[in-house]
Amino acid sequence: MSETAYLVAFIAVAAIATFATRIIPFLFFERHTEHPLIKHLGRYLPAAVMALLATVFLQRSGDWSATVPGLDAILAGALVVIVHLWRRNALLSIAAGTAVYMLIRQTGVLESLLVG
Repeated sequence: MSETAYLVAFIAVAAIATFATRIIPFLFFERHTEHPLIKHLGRYLPAAVMALLATVFLQRSGDWSATVPGLDAILAGALVVIVHLWRRNALLSIAAGTAVYMLIRQTGVLESLLVG
């Protein structure tokens, strides 16, 4: 098997596995949407997952050795919250936070403002 064929097969298997994990819950739980556990999970799980992701992001992505430790991640995270509360659009808020975080990290604009 050539390297290209191997990569194409790998990507196809990964795509199928990803799609399957997204569609299987809908297939198995479509008749149980009124179950109290499903309603409870639907109400509280998204917020819990976002809180977990935000915590991991702050711990892993923040520059904790900077002049103001973690400010780069905190600013980007705060922007995500503000944009989401303002526009109620998850894609827009995540894109805005990611863009600001990458701008801060790639240009060093935050450190240059704080130092000089």
